[in-house]
Amino acid sequence: MYTGIVQASCPIVHVERKVGLHTLTVSLPVELLDELVIGASVGMDGVCLTVTVIDDHSVSFDVMQQTLSLTTLGELDTGSVVNIERSAKQGVEIGGHILSGHIDNTVKIVAIDTPENNHIITYQIDPALMPYVFSKGFVGLNGCSLTVASIDKALAQFSVCLIPETMRITTHGMKRVGDRVNVEIDRQTQVIVDTVKAFLAENIGTIASLP
Repeated sequence: MYTGIVQASCPIVHVERKVGLHTLTVSLPVELLDELVIGASVGMDGVCLTVTVIDDHSVSFDVMQQTLSLTTLGELDTGSVVNIERSAKQGVEIGGHILSGHIDNTVKIVAIDTPENNHIITYQIDPALMPYVFSKGFVGLNGCSLTVASIDKALAQFSVCLIPETMRITTHGMKRVGDRVNVEIDRQTQVIVDTVKAFLAENIGTIASLP
């Protein structure tokens, strides 16, 4: 479980590619190494990964084919920079919203607007996920909990506004039009939407017959 508050953006220092498996090694700052052990969960660009090797500041993770296919992790190379969050501990402040680290898909950046002191990014999302995206709702983008600023259901697009601190601490300010990022929809929203849809589907005849 993660809070959606990225703790650092860190460089990939090595990528080992095997058939159906990549091993990603990232250099972590000392504050993120505290009590880190083999088997611990760490969020990398929003993806929940398991620590396999710790060598001083270098920490390695194995990424299997399904994750490589669904997320952007397969595109990473030495020198790439990723958002990192350690898994949440009991009693920690939830500054964003709860994220599982289980990515639903990727979204593509279709526009970036930069009016004075603002940074607005618009994404194209799989239309199947659009019912779970609401204005002022939550969405996880590369592990960062963000508020949806606006939506266009017809185009299956949504926008977020980034504050300077988010630009400073995360990789979102490095992104360009055409880039893809990992998206995790809000699970509470998904449950509510799916429950309502299932209820309506099962009871449409009864509802239609009401006076």
